[in-house]
Amino acid sequence: MDDNRSIQQGFTLVELIVVILLIAIVSVYAGTRYLGVSSFSAFTAQEQIISVIRQVQVNRIQTNISDIYTYCNDVGNPDLQELCLRSRVTANSSCVGSSSGCSSSDSTTRSDVVTADKVSFSTTPPLSTITFDLLGNPLGSASGGVSILITAGQSAANVCINPQGYVYGGACL
Repeated sequence: MDDNRSIQQGFTLVELIVVILLIAIVSVYAGTRYLGVSSFSAFTAQEQIISVIRQVQVNRIQTNISDIYTYCNDVGNPDLQELCLRSRVTANSSCVGSSSGCSSSDSTTRSDVVTADKVSFSTTPPLSTITFDLLGNPLGSASGGVSILITAGQSAANVCINPQGYVYGGACL
């Protein structure tokens, strides 16, 4: 029995177009996740800020100086000035970290500062520095608690320092 029908081998044009279209859709979606600021950036910064604030609190607790304001005003002693700068959190629109880290010319090599492109920070109440006591509690205007808002593109995250010094991700209650 000799059949003159040809046996089809390969893919039809419709099958090829469907596969190419699916690959294009998946690659466009994957490309947008890797280009620009994604929603992950705000949450990454949130975890880094929590870590940095806790690091500054530990530095402050380890100083064992009860009246930090008196010692920080001693401009003649550069060691005390550096100690004071490492014991305060600076929070401005482009940097959150120790005052020493935010004032550094090269913050990329420091572990006590958070800066990122296209990410901005703001505090409620509006503060530029947060100082802690020997127990890690915020002092002065920050004594009622501080909320730090992190904005990255369309995403946002919060860090809260409550009046007892506990630092956590999320809005202050």
